Amino acid sequence: MNQKKSKMAQWLRAAGLGLLAFGALAVAHAQNAIEAVTSSTQSGSEVIRIDLAQPLTAVPAGFAVQTPARIALDFPGVTNAIGRSAIEVNQGNLRSVNVVQAGERSRVVLNLKQATAYKAEIQGKSLLVVLEPVAGSALAAPVSTAFAENRNRDTLPLRDVDFRLGADSTGRVIVDLPNNQVGVDVKQQGKSLVVEFTKSSLPEGLRRRLDVADFGTPVQMITSQQAGDRVRMTIDAKGDWEHSAYQSENQFVVEVRARKVDPTKLTQGVGYNGEKLSLNFQNIEIRSLLQVIADFTNFNIVTSDSVTGALTLRLKDVPWDQALDIIMQAKNLGMRKNGSVLWIAPKDEINAKEKLEFEAKAAIENLEPLRTQSFQLNYTKAIAIAQGLTGTGASGGGGGGGGTTTRILSPRGSVIAESRTNQLFVSDVPSRLAQVAELIQKLDIPVRQVLIEARIVEASDTFGKSLGVRLGGGIAGERFASSGGNRAFANLGVMPVVTPGTNGGPSTANTTWTNSNFINLPAGDAGGTGNAAGTFAISLFNSSFSRMLNLEISALEADGKGKLVSSPRVITADQTKALIEQGEEIPYQQATSSGATSISFRKAVLKLEVTPQITPEGNIILTLDVSKDARGVNTSAGPAINTKHVQTEVLVENGGTVVIGGIFELTETNDESRVPVLGEVPYVGALFRKRERVANKTEMLVFITPKMITDRNAAR
Repeated sequence: MNQKKSKMAQWLRAAGLGLLAFGALAVAHAQNAIEAVTSSTQSGSEVIRIDLAQPLTAVPAGFAVQTPARIALDFPGVTNAIGRSAIEVNQGNLRSVNVVQAGERSRVVLNLKQATAYKAEIQGKSLLVVLEPVAGSALAAPVSTAFAENRNRDTLPLRDVDFRLGADSTGRVIVDLPNNQVGVDVKQQGKSLVVEFTKSSLPEGLRRRLDVADFGTPVQMITSQQAGDRVRMTIDAKGDWEHSAYQSENQFVVEVRARKVDPTKLTQGVGYNGEKLSLNFQNIEIRSLLQVIADFTNFNIVTSDSVTGALTLRLKDVPWDQALDIIMQAKNLGMRKNGSVLWIAPKDEINAKEKLEFEAKAAIENLEPLRTQSFQLNYTKAIAIAQGLTGTGASGGGGGGGGTTTRILSPRGSVIAESRTNQLFVSDVPSRLAQVAELIQKLDIPVRQVLIEARIVEASDTFGKSLGVRLGGGIAGERFASSGGNRAFANLGVMPVVTPGTNGGPSTANTTWTNSNFINLPAGDAGGTGNAAGTFAISLFNSSFSRMLNLEISALEADGKGKLVSSPRVITADQTKALIEQGEEIPYQQATSSGATSISFRKAVLKLEVTPQITPEGNIILTLDVSKDARGVNTSAGPAINTKHVQTEVLVENGGTVVIGGIFELTETNDESRVPVLGEVPYVGALFRKRERVANKTEMLVFITPKMITDRNAAR
């Protein structure tokens, strides 16, 4: 019995030890940890080695941030066993490494000097991270580690460019890259953000503009275009904004968000960027407080003897320049900065000292000897600049400059404009001469020119149709014989008639007819073409040739199309009116007050009058007056003038074409003349009526095309 109990106890101890070993193995496997992070250079490539307690089953997920340049790797189920979270490296492109543990997950952040791509691979219990070489650095040699792959240097097309709305009205621009090795350069230019993808191409379907202003984010427009062997994407934004960029595998994301104002600041000044400090004093003297700020900022502060008093204040984490501003406002102090020296005094004292300095300068200016300097002008008229300097006329000639009443010269100064050589001779104190030279440098520049082309197109389409009839008859009059042969007819009323002769042969006689028309409705000139209508006529006689019936049918159909194009062109300078016209002056008589008549003239011309204005964006504002006059019908008072006139102001892009006006006219007439009752009879009534139909269409359009002249050949 005792033997059985001892065997049972041995078996239980063995099972317990096995369970403990298995549990320890499971705990050891579950508690994988990062033990060390080192950096080295292998064959010209920078390699970061992350040693772990246990091998990883897969390469951890990671992403890259462009600004600031960082690479982040997430290790799920891994703890930090290094004993610290920050590791200073400062070798090659790597500044430092941060290992941060959050729960059962650790993140390794590589802080870089310049943004670059990376490649990671597992080797045993270690993870190797190879950084791509940065252009211009010592790591420019190609990566040639044992697991590095030969990369394709050909350009690869981007897969997609999309925009999405993020949290807190954040605009997210998402770009699908062909692989995770594409180099990306992000830089801010003014109010735009420019992202360039190196060694990439842009498919035709992605060369577009995305208007995303309706999403309510700072992003307004996204423009993607091909620029050599790289793709350039321009993100236009509005307002005060900030951006961040990061890459996760093959996806590159740019987030643009509105810059938030910190409500914990005492004042929301935009110019406060000094180092933050905290001040907590009770009834401290102002001079001692200024000395504390001087010691903190390493500035040289000179305090006036009149600065006195005490102040109680409590400031926490406030920029030092904002704290200094608050102190001076509380005690009505002013400050003047000269290099690294600050002079602090009461505002009244500063103003009084500056007033004395200005009065001294004015007195010196009245006593300072005058100097004469000549200025050679190239593009602006000397007389116009002279009038601007003295405040007596327009400033800036040739470019449509506006008037001014401000005198640039001093009261003792004078100017002479020599028009023959286009020079200015200015006599004044040296300080004013320097101002005049700076002003002339800004005004004496070539004025941009604009070519304006107008096309006046007039099209006409006319159609006319007329159908008429003429019905009449005649009665024979006196008949007489002839000696033989046919004789000429004296008039339309004489007609030859052939009758049997006395000897059985034919003889000829002339018969006079009294002819009259029963119905006279011939076809007219349909549409005013001036063409005669075609006719078909037939005459019927009785057996004795004593009666005659005449039937004549006339018809006319006319169809005409025409087009008239007038194209005046003129070149003028920016904001300078130009006029071009062609035509005739029509004389007419006009009565004077004395009762006599005199000859006056009125123009019937094609005219283009325009004043261009070039905007800073490169568009052109045109003030237009276009007219096309022609001689009309003659009246008792003289010839009439047919006028077509348009006057307007439009904004056109450089080289664009716009229709500034048009007139369309359609005239349709249907006329019918008939004999009462008879003209209404079916079929037969066509012999007793005349019909005429006219349709005229006219259309006029005015096109304007402005183009800035950049060289001499563009104007030809």
